Amino acid sequence: MISLEGRQVYRYFIQPQLNAFTNSLIGYEMLIRKFVDGHWQLPKNFASIPIDEQVPVMAQTAKQLSLKIKSVSFNLNRTQFINPEMSAALIAAQKAIFPVNLIVEVTEEAGDNNVTIPQLKRQIRHFDTHGIQFSLDDVGTGINTYDHISSLLSLASEVKFAMQNYRRDHMDAKIHKDLTFWQDIAKKEQLRLIVEGIEDDDDDSMLDQMDVAYRQGYYYGQPHLFELKDDKKD
Repeated sequence: MISLEGRQVYRYFIQPQLNAFTNSLIGYEMLIRKFVDGHWQLPKNFASIPIDEQVPVMAQTAKQLSLKIKSVSFNLNRTQFINPEMSAALIAAQKAIFPVNLIVEVTEEAGDNNVTIPQLKRQIRHFDTHGIQFSLDDVGTGINTYDHISSLLSLASEVKFAMQNYRRDHMDAKIHKDLTFWQDIAKKEQLRLIVEGIEDDDDDSMLDQMDVAYRQGYYYGQPHLFELKDDKKD
């Protein structure tokens, strides 16, 4: 167990991403957590996490995982994505963790409405020159509708379809139709499509029938704490 006495600590919980047809691990999504009152919890405001704490922990985690995987996914909201200090830190981290590829998943969060598409495009191109890939998270729900993000697709490497968002919004009946739509878009734009939120045999069987290879969800593995080598043991 990590010794946390007297320290504010952030660590990453990791969740596997699989190719279900080859039964192989393709990467991990890294989900940041903060230790508060004796347990790990989701930070209330991601933008408030100090960059000099967040990114080095990400780089250390990715480096330790490098023998197992080829890529790690890291979440940022749109405001963080265009932040110059964050940009410099991530570029340095990508150099440090090479040959592991850093994939930045851009999520939606309250307060991101002021970030424009041209700003995102400039940052995507800047990251691309340094080997950092861009992933559009939660496509089809929230603000990440096709009409809103279509101009970003040619710059992306990946789209993620979150089944859990549909269930949260009581739109289960739309999952198959919307996933088929995004599957077609991914093929047209030559993007990797990852489906997340897979919970049971029915979800797994549906994706088999739809020929969707890349998957993530509790059915394959829950997020779990990844301890760093220099964490003190009790």
